[in-house]
Amino acid sequence: MKDLIEYLKNSDFTISTMESCTGGYIASSITNVSGSSLVFKFGAVTYSNEYKIKMGVNKDIIDKYSVYSMECAKDMARAISVYTNSDYGVGVTGKINDPDPNNNMGDNSTIYLSIYNKNNNKYIEKEIKALNQSRIDNKELIKNEFIDLFNNMIIYM
Repeated sequence: MKDLIEYLKNSDFTISTMESCTGGYIASSITNVSGSSLVFKFGAVTYSNEYKIKMGVNKDIIDKYSVYSMECAKDMARAISVYTNSDYGVGVTGKINDPDPNNNMGDNSTIYLSIYNKNNNKYIEKEIKALNQSRIDNKELIKNEFIDLFNNMIIYM
């Protein structure tokens, strides 16, 4: 994570997150790095559909694709970037081996991760299988996938 923060600082870029199933784990990992306050603008934990929508996620996307979809993760990434005027927005949603009685769509172990680059209006995304037994191990897996995905974004975009 330190290299990611250094890249953002050296490029004069900012980042914000909208997380659901990870409960702010990515934001916490970012803020664990000294100097992250120069690049990290905002982190939202939006467990409920209501607050995803209040933060700018299109209700029609949730209704059409479900809250557990890449379309929702992408809109979360875009919405948080717009809300905070950050160069990068991160959206993560899915289920970490837990059924959701309020949202029955999707399987119980698929996570959708998306990073939005406001400066070129492009997304990069990844579907992750949360197959570890513990939630914390799965959150660590998702964080590591985020770092890899972000590195790929800056290399290829």
